[in-house]
Amino acid sequence: MSIFNTSLVLKQGYMVKRSQNKKLYTLVNFKKRWFVLTRKYLIYYDDENESKRREKGRVELERVHTIEAANTFFTTEEVGIEGEYFPFLVGYHADDDYTLFLLALQPLDRIEWIVAIREACANNIILRYYFHPAPWNGRKWNCCKSSTKLAEGCRECGNWLPNSVTDDNSNKEELGSTQSGTIMPGGTPGTPSARQKDNKPVQRSKVVVALYNYKAIESGDLSLEKNQEYEVLEDSQEHWWKVKDSKGNVGFIPSNYVKEKELLGLQQYEWYVNDMSRQRSESLLKQEDKEGCFVVRNSSTKGLYTLSLYTKVPHPHVKHYHIKQNSRGEFFLSEKHCCVSIPELINYHKHNSGGLASRLKTSPCDRPAPATAGLSHDKWEIDHSELMLLEELGSGQFGVVRRGKWRGSIDVAVKMMKEGTMSEDDFIEEAKVMTKLQHTNLVQLYGVCSKNRPIFIVTEYMRHGSLLNHLRRHEQSLSSNQGLLLDMCIQICKGMAYLERLNYIHRDLAARNCLVGTENVVKVADFGLARYVLDDQYTSSGGSKFPIKWAPPEVLNYTRFSSKSDVWAYGVLMWEVFTCGKMPYGRLKNSEVVDRVQKGLILEKPKGCYKEVYDVMRKCWAHLPENRPSFRILKDTLLNVSQGILVD
Repeated sequence: MSIFNTSLVLKQGYMVKRSQNKKLYTLVNFKKRWFVLTRKYLIYYDDENESKRREKGRVELERVHTIEAANTFFTTEEVGIEGEYFPFLVGYHADDDYTLFLLALQPLDRIEWIVAIREACANNIILRYYFHPAPWNGRKWNCCKSSTKLAEGCRECGNWLPNSVTDDNSNKEELGSTQSGTIMPGGTPGTPSARQKDNKPVQRSKVVVALYNYKAIESGDLSLEKNQEYEVLEDSQEHWWKVKDSKGNVGFIPSNYVKEKELLGLQQYEWYVNDMSRQRSESLLKQEDKEGCFVVRNSSTKGLYTLSLYTKVPHPHVKHYHIKQNSRGEFFLSEKHCCVSIPELINYHKHNSGGLASRLKTSPCDRPAPATAGLSHDKWEIDHSELMLLEELGSGQFGVVRRGKWRGSIDVAVKMMKEGTMSEDDFIEEAKVMTKLQHTNLVQLYGVCSKNRPIFIVTEYMRHGSLLNHLRRHEQSLSSNQGLLLDMCIQICKGMAYLERLNYIHRDLAARNCLVGTENVVKVADFGLARYVLDDQYTSSGGSKFPIKWAPPEVLNYTRFSSKSDVWAYGVLMWEVFTCGKMPYGRLKNSEVVDRVQKGLILEKPKGCYKEVYDVMRKCWAHLPENRPSFRILKDTLLNVSQGILVD
């Protein structure tokens, strides 16, 4: 490793780097690297400890012509490292024209890297006017779909010459958001560049396509019609974007209901279900019970796709086919029938079974739309009068939970909080933030009714209720389906990895606090709520209250909660899942459970549970918190276990 005088280092830190594919057949990969920016070079090293780092490559700064924020052109599965990323690019000229795509680990990180590199390159005379915000894939640009490698960029570069650079933090935050226009340290998207030429075309605006219908209820919001296009006017907020429809109407829409047109890919098709697991696809297709019903999903092998097909011949079952590619890049299920794209392949097999168990006929219809972050743009306080309360769903330490309708149209679950059970003012403040937490495997908090008593907590409605009751109700069918049980655990782990990344501690993770929705989707509920409990059903220990049978030694002894105490509870939850809802430690009293845990005695392996799965539980129950894996590592481990013991 080269040793630099620290005065020459402008910035350094970890980022994820996309391979540059300088050779035609190089595989695309993403690797974590240590980057060092000096006055002359941007250098990257392998991801080793400092004393062993070796240089992997460098970019000469005087050859740099572009430094811009990039599109999110990748998926977490492609990157291979858990977490959200904030992409930007560095274009440079050596013996050819290259683009270094980098993924910062935090939004502020991306801002600081872009500003630092721009300042170091401010005097370059080869700076460009236009750039491609997503990579060339070997056939076309991922951003504008142009099939000409040397085509001029489709987006205008920002005006970041020295006189436009500012140290104002609020402007830097704006730089970090994914703008539809040019992103500059000055914070003004789309402002014409000082370097723009009169004959250059006007920058194209960001266009999105609706994946679902959405009915606007609040004033200021805009309805969406599935498959229609909308122009994005403002996307500085993560969950609600301001758009304009084809008739000129303007309003806010939920960002998870649309996809950028340039990045739409397979998501425009009804038959594509993205990351649905093998087990859930089987459950969905069996529920439809129609010959030839099918879906296409992401394979457990990164970058590949699987066709799942329901047939009744010779008996009702689901067959799974890998969609393969030949040396010419054509897609096929049978080598005799190749097509240039997956949609064309699907269309072919709709007319000809071509070796499949059945001709492709239909795909599951009316798939549910995702929950929105709040019921409307910037809305977290909900009026009691707007809620119609229906049947009781259950009751717990906080009070009764009932199904409800918001404004007569949106299904919700309403927790009617018993007075005196929680620190209300503190929770109401926290609720403003918690409505912005959004993940496929978290129950969405829509808002609270805090103007009257009792307080109502309004959340996404999950039709099959608590995971604990679901496991007990369906024990006979689930106990023989270890794959589906493992899939439930993986879903919960994904939700917890998201909370862990945001430094949220659940404190009461258990099967009773997870919910089951349509398509066997499992979500974590009541995260963070335990912090505000004043009185509940749990036994007190050391002056604090918590569920003893899910608690690790450091909580029992010192009331020390952390993500690692959640990991212990997750191991117990896995045990609950694989026993189909049995009570941990059976009929042992809480004092006996405490004694066992402190002696290092753990729960026995559930009957029929794979050894590899039980080994994961054991890792969760390491006596010292530092010896327990993170949820990110647990998720990767369980996915590997799933691949090892189940055929995709």
